[in-house]
Amino acid sequence: MSDPVPGTLLGGPEEQARSTSLAREALGRLAKSPLAIVGATIVFVFAFTALFAPWLATHDPAYIVLTNRLRPPSPEHWLGTDDLGRDVFSRLVYGARVSMMVGIGVVAFRAMIGVFVGLVSGFAGGAVDALLMRITDVFIAFPGILLALAIMAIWGTGLINVVIALSVVGWPQFARLVRAEVLSLRERDYVQAGRALGGSPVRLVSRHVFPNVLPIIVVYASLNISAPIIAEAALSFLGLGIQPPDVSWGSMLSSAHRYMRVAWWLATFPGIAITVSVIGFNLFGDAVRDALDPRMR
Repeated sequence: MSDPVPGTLLGGPEEQARSTSLAREALGRLAKSPLAIVGATIVFVFAFTALFAPWLATHDPAYIVLTNRLRPPSPEHWLGTDDLGRDVFSRLVYGARVSMMVGIGVVAFRAMIGVFVGLVSGFAGGAVDALLMRITDVFIAFPGILLALAIMAIWGTGLINVVIALSVVGWPQFARLVRAEVLSLRERDYVQAGRALGGSPVRLVSRHVFPNVLPIIVVYASLNISAPIIAEAALSFLGLGIQPPDVSWGSMLSSAHRYMRVAWWLATFPGIAITVSVIGFNLFGDAVRDALDPRMR
């Protein structure tokens, strides 16, 4: 096939320069957006905490000291201790690792599966489209958390299974979003011209369709990182998520609910961590959406 048809996102020096200019404009709007700054700061703090947890933690998060159980916040234990005498602050720090891995990992797997299905379904059309969309409908028909519970009950607990379970229940939304956009893009003049010049479906999708879908994928992914964090917390709270000796904010809440009246700090601090992280990702996702919105240019 000849060079990309003018008018595509990657078609020629002029289009490449325009794409670079739009990307710089989007980054400029992000840098000037208070929502983006606040959200990015929150995300950075939690990511930094997760990455450097061994150096930030003041105690071994799994070390049990029964004589120190249910101690309130103090200079020695900044956020108190739990029912087994473990340091709550250190467990909160290590719990950030699980939340970041689940949030980013689940969205990455959802995007890979959903984008592939959406691209194939939307561009191929016909029987392929009908088959893939019926499979997608089957997954959508089940409530997400119930399907995740069923998968965890069958496969067992643990971080890897949590990521797989939450990925399985979330990819159809990506697939439908991408398919809808591809159905529109495949009828554009530059795609039709590329097809007339003998371009293969793989080349047309990779060079002319996918680059134009990518901004939508980025926006949707950034807006949905918080959902797996909440889902993991729910699974761990029900005892089907992260298991000891690993720690997550959800598992901390699960063990804390029995001591709400005598040890308020056990549920308060993990709850605050979940709330703040979700707010941070949502603020950043909203800012990314606004920055990439063509109506804002």
